[in-house]
Amino acid sequence: MRRFRIGLAQVNCTVGDLEGNTAKILRYIERAKAMEVELICFPEMAITGYPPEDLLLKPEFIADNLKNLDVIVGHSAGIAVVVGFVDSRDGLYNAAAVAYDRKLCGIYHKTYLPNYGVFDEKRYFRPGTEAPIFVISGVSIGVNICEDIWYPTGPASRQASAGAEVILNISASPYHAGKRDLREQMLGHRASEDAVILAYTNLVGGQDELVFDGGSMVLDGRGEAIARAKQFEEGLLVVDLEIEERHQGPRRGKRRRDSERERGQGPRIIVSREAHTEPKVAIPPRSVEIYDPVGEIYAALVLGTRDYIHKNGFSRVVMGLSGGVDSSLVAAIAVDALGPENVIGVSMPSRYSSEGSKTDAQLLSENLGIEMKVIPIEEAMQGYLNMLAGPFAGTQTGIAEENLQARVRGNILMALSNKFGWLVLTTGNKSEIACGYCTLYGDMAGGFAVIKDVPKTLVYELAGYKNSRAGKEIIPRSVIEKEPSAELRPGQRDVDSLPPYEALDPILKAYVEEDKSLGQIIALGFDRELVERVIALVDRSEHKRRQSPPGVKITPRAFGKDRRFPITNRYRVGVRG
Repeated sequence: MRRFRIGLAQVNCTVGDLEGNTAKILRYIERAKAMEVELICFPEMAITGYPPEDLLLKPEFIADNLKNLDVIVGHSAGIAVVVGFVDSRDGLYNAAAVAYDRKLCGIYHKTYLPNYGVFDEKRYFRPGTEAPIFVISGVSIGVNICEDIWYPTGPASRQASAGAEVILNISASPYHAGKRDLREQMLGHRASEDAVILAYTNLVGGQDELVFDGGSMVLDGRGEAIARAKQFEEGLLVVDLEIEERHQGPRRGKRRRDSERERGQGPRIIVSREAHTEPKVAIPPRSVEIYDPVGEIYAALVLGTRDYIHKNGFSRVVMGLSGGVDSSLVAAIAVDALGPENVIGVSMPSRYSSEGSKTDAQLLSENLGIEMKVIPIEEAMQGYLNMLAGPFAGTQTGIAEENLQARVRGNILMALSNKFGWLVLTTGNKSEIACGYCTLYGDMAGGFAVIKDVPKTLVYELAGYKNSRAGKEIIPRSVIEKEPSAELRPGQRDVDSLPPYEALDPILKAYVEEDKSLGQIIALGFDRELVERVIALVDRSEHKRRQSPPGVKITPRAFGKDRRFPITNRYRVGVRG
């Protein structure tokens, strides 16, 4: 039995910050050396950040990425380093470099390039064709990248069949609810089927709409997790692997190897032959909190919000506080992301604002410890009505007058943003945005939409989670229990314009996230007329969503990069079916 110490550096990189990412990588290398780590690995494209999108089309960006790789290689004295970067040869490759003792020993090119959902890798990269094995401190290691590990007959299986004792997968796997369990189940299957130790290193942090949750882990040859890193936090997971003594040549795993796995088998690259035999200080056992499903989503929203704000050069945010549950949840998330001193709430009551909404907003601000400004909009709204009295003469009061209120509020928030440099957070949820129950240049005006991918029913669960976690009512019970209303006209209720959220959200999930047809949704037990109405609302609101700010992705299919529909579009899904 040999002991091999590895370090999984779960780092938060920023797209395009080549020097900053490299400096962070070097700090982790020094930490690993101090802990007598023999091999440290970093996530997919750690040098460039992920996804760099069309930065990859700039030759100088590629050249600078390679210069920073040279810097990292120069700091690999006495330690093996695996790091993600962009390789440039006869094209671009999503690549992993293997360095040791200040030498670049080998490079792996990602084989499977995802081109679905939020991924566009085939737009930029060529696929790799080889699956090399790297011998590091006498241990045979197969290195591959993210998507490669999801294929049962992919590079990992080919490397295992060729004698790899450890499979090292470096990833930038974005989060959605339930992804951690799905990922661990898949990794367990892969480790047990190939009878290898599997070390998985994932990126952490927010990048525009995406959140990378970390959750790096090591699994043994039975597929059991033997070490985990925290979700949503940077860190260095150091693990002593117990490597069984065996013949180093090709071997067979638990299942039959077929010709597909043997195809594209790469070279065997000797990085360092000698195993380290000196005794090391033992790594103390560590326990890691595993979030419950709602807590995991809340943590993703906090991290995604914090990173979007800080990585884009902002420190403080401003938002409207209506006294409703949506704005209350956004305020709570913002406080957890930035601290109460960096969150400003603005109450903007109109003639239709209930007394309860005003007092609820005040109570929330006190519970959170944030500054709240009160700016009534009655005078501005009346000014607009007076100005439009001529053009509006002879018409019925309706949606145009209602939306004036939302647009006045949007103007106020943007004015505060311009004056003080605060980023405006919008407060619309996924249910509203899906159905177009939102106002362009009004409540949609802002820089970041924290809960744009959170269905209304989940908003209530998250509010309850926040209070439960705090052990007290941060979000007032009166806010959670009141009937939802935009308060843009007397007695207005959300159910006057939308189906009840308990019925609406399952239909939206089926149609938006699962692409179910009209007939399939009806078969789930929903009324045909209701389903047709919801589908029509979603389809005709694409132009609004296209103009909305980015927000944190937490479902398997979010609006934006995930779901791309033409604005000009006459196809109506299954309405006549």
